[in-house]
Amino acid sequence: MSTTSTSGLKAIAPVPKAADFLDIVLSKTQRKTPTVIHKNFKISRIRNFYMRKVKFTQDSFDEKLGGILEEFPIIDDLHPFLSSLLNVLYDKNHYKLALGQLRTARHLIDQVAKDYVRLLKFGDSLYRCKQLKRAALGRMATIMRRQNEALEFLEEVRKHISRLPAIDPTARTLLICGYPNVGKSSFINKVTRADVDVQPYAFTTKSLFVGHLDHRYMRWQVIDTPGVLDHPLEEMNNIEMQSITALAHLKACILYFMDLSEQCGFSVEAQCQLFHSIKPLFANKPTVLVLNKADVSRLDELEPERRALVEEIINGEGMRHVEVSCYTDEGVMSLKTVACDALLEHRVDSKLKGSKVNAILNRLHVAQPKPRDDVTRTPFIPEAVKERKKFDKTDPERRRLARDVELEEGGAGVYNINMKQNYMLANDEWKSDIIPEIMDGKNIADFIDPDILEKLEALEREEEKLEAEGFYESGSDMFDSDDEREAVQAKSDREHKLVSQNTKKAMKNRALLPRTAGLRSITELSSSMTKAGLDPSRITERAEMLAKVAGAKRKREREEDEAMAAAMDEDESGEEGEGDWMDVDGQEAPKIKRKKANSGTVVAKHPRAPKTNRQLSGMRDEAQSSKAIKLRNLGQRERNYQAKAGEGDRAIKTKMPKHLFAGKRKMGKTDRR
Repeated sequence: MSTTSTSGLKAIAPVPKAADFLDIVLSKTQRKTPTVIHKNFKISRIRNFYMRKVKFTQDSFDEKLGGILEEFPIIDDLHPFLSSLLNVLYDKNHYKLALGQLRTARHLIDQVAKDYVRLLKFGDSLYRCKQLKRAALGRMATIMRRQNEALEFLEEVRKHISRLPAIDPTARTLLICGYPNVGKSSFINKVTRADVDVQPYAFTTKSLFVGHLDHRYMRWQVIDTPGVLDHPLEEMNNIEMQSITALAHLKACILYFMDLSEQCGFSVEAQCQLFHSIKPLFANKPTVLVLNKADVSRLDELEPERRALVEEIINGEGMRHVEVSCYTDEGVMSLKTVACDALLEHRVDSKLKGSKVNAILNRLHVAQPKPRDDVTRTPFIPEAVKERKKFDKTDPERRRLARDVELEEGGAGVYNINMKQNYMLANDEWKSDIIPEIMDGKNIADFIDPDILEKLEALEREEEKLEAEGFYESGSDMFDSDDEREAVQAKSDREHKLVSQNTKKAMKNRALLPRTAGLRSITELSSSMTKAGLDPSRITERAEMLAKVAGAKRKREREEDEAMAAAMDEDESGEEGEGDWMDVDGQEAPKIKRKKANSGTVVAKHPRAPKTNRQLSGMRDEAQSSKAIKLRNLGQRERNYQAKAGEGDRAIKTKMPKHLFAGKRKMGKTDRR
């Protein structure tokens, strides 16, 4: 997991202890896998039952351990500041060892599961499979119990990380440092909303504190570091090492605080010595020397020797200094401004000196024009620009604005702006013309008759003439009275309503195309093909030939039907026609095949009918065939025969499940468990 700020480290889930870890995994296995197995099941089913248990347990361990390993950051992938801070607070080697142990445990659990699944494949009884499953889960549990110390250490790290301030190493930063009790926390409380504890004794601040301020519409973070004493790096404690880490790795403006009044308990010489000791950490960073507690002692009031030591620091390259009093607020805002501006200048300079700018400048060419003659060409400013003057509401000759027009014509809500006033047309009168309406991609005006007005006028004159002659009055004499007229009208309305209802009903199931839509005679087809420039002679010849064949076929079938009808008539009269045959060389008269109908009468079989009944194929007799048909129909019954919602609907076989309605019952209600 690679991240650039401590805010990304705060979303780590809690790490359970080894016992809790086992409870979580084993209870999940019990809940999520089947629990019922019997010795009389097939051995393959028993093996699969226990193999599933082992695999599921291994997957659960893998998932939980993988989540822990992914959420905790890899120290080498972090920003150098965060990496060093974690090393100072938790010891990098201990942290890596804990994560490595969990990674090894996950690998061992995978191997145990793989080995026991292989053994379970050859289990020969329920007892043997169960013992193998218990052995597999027991070995996994033993491996996890050995990781208890690593899990507890990672949980403590997680708790501490969640309490760390959200420091963004890439943000604009002001970093406050100096001896303990010189007024660092008082300054951060003045310029930000951070509420850092301030006490009159040293080492009140034991960790990094972050506040935020706004300057020039930009967000800045201010970091208050614990006090640092002037002794070798090896002798510094964890509190001081946090300050050193921040100074070494954060690209920030350094505010080095000094107390000239020596109320902090450290002399001016010691404070100057500490500055020179940690000065290598300020390399390539803007630095501001802050002379705090100016209300008690100022630089001008110091003895010459001490003053010389302080001025030596002030006269250093790129050094700025500000006298401040956090008690009276003197110089606090000016210090904030000086520090922020110094950091902005430094960031701009570093970007200009960077390799990116050089790469861009290599591709740029600034053209400088060369004079082609001695003529001086002064800049040309149009007269309209020179004559422009500032807008003045009180000037009666001022330029009229759209706002003025709106006020004159009723104001907001009444005034309707003319959207066509800025149209650029050859003639300004065209601006108010109505734009033609377009429908289906065509201009409606194209279909208007140019003589429509004359035709309308002629039609109106004709109507007036007919009206004057009484042409429209003849219809009023059809009825003798108003009641008769109303009765006829009511009857007409009823008939119209009935027709419309019938039409609606008929239209519901109507064919989309009429049945005769696809039928065309050969004459129509040949005439349309001839119009299209094609020769229909071959199609006509083929159609005539097919018509002849079909006619001959129909004639033959009709003759056969007539012969069959005659034979049936003879059967009914009891004359089989055997007397009409001559016995030549012992030949028997041909018998007409007959079959008995359900009524018992003998019906002659059609000569073109199939010789066997296909419905009885594969069956012994008709009884067996009818039984098979019944069973088929029963299997193909409708879906909702058993009130099922669909094909996938499952019937509830057991209305009273045994686990709810059996067993020992206690006092009280027995209708539910």
